[in-house]
Amino acid sequence: MGELKALLLDMDGTIAETERDGHRVAFNLAFAACGMPWNWDEAHYGRLLRITGGRERLMHDMRSRSDAPMLSSDRDELAATLHARKNLEYAQLVAGGSIPLRPGVADLMRECLANDVRLGIVTTTSRSNVEALMRVFFGPDWQKRFAVVVCGEDVQRKKPDPEVYQRALAELKIGPLAAVAIEDSPGGVAAARAADVPVIVTRSEYFPNDTVEGAIAIGPGLHTRSGWRPALMPHPEGDTRVRLDDVAYWRQRMELVSELA
Repeated sequence: MGELKALLLDMDGTIAETERDGHRVAFNLAFAACGMPWNWDEAHYGRLLRITGGRERLMHDMRSRSDAPMLSSDRDELAATLHARKNLEYAQLVAGGSIPLRPGVADLMRECLANDVRLGIVTTTSRSNVEALMRVFFGPDWQKRFAVVVCGEDVQRKKPDPEVYQRALAELKIGPLAAVAIEDSPGGVAAARAADVPVIVTRSEYFPNDTVEGAIAIGPGLHTRSGWRPALMPHPEGDTRVRLDDVAYWRQRMELVSELA
């Protein structure tokens, strides 16, 4: 299999818990600003997350609304307007510091950079949303941390299609087994696996118990060594978080299991 050359991270739900208190709130603010009498509560938004992409969620939701435009072209136009306003509202929420990184994420990023493992963001959210969040935590030069950033505008097909991962691998000029992905949703896992990239699942607020297929490890988050499958042993230095050598362990274990199969 060779050495691990890149760690590819999903954005929403993986790098940060952006959905419930970020994107959902921003959508509701956009509805109000545009004079639409709609409101997505937590449960309804959770169901909409089965649809990948903000504009796609809007289009899906409008199909069941009697007060949505009748013509498809009018729905397209309204979705574009709402989504653009939602991204502005989201950027303001992020700038206000209401959305933290998930615990353990920044530590693992630093460890990767210290060990020449390249970092990538592989998401189908918009580039403006990625920019808004990353600038808050890593400053105006945030992109220097990442060898590749693939966003929704960069692909024709969103997750669970593997295009985002295939594009990231092509830009990095590496094979799929030289990378490991971190995702939180079944759709994200499916995208990584369809591109043959080994994937780790960090459970998120909206996907706490979903069935996922083909992950090399599943656990509650990078902040803890407890609750993972396959299990992690206590770290000899007393560290309580998931470390880069744990990612390498899960990757090597996958290779061994494949050879024995």
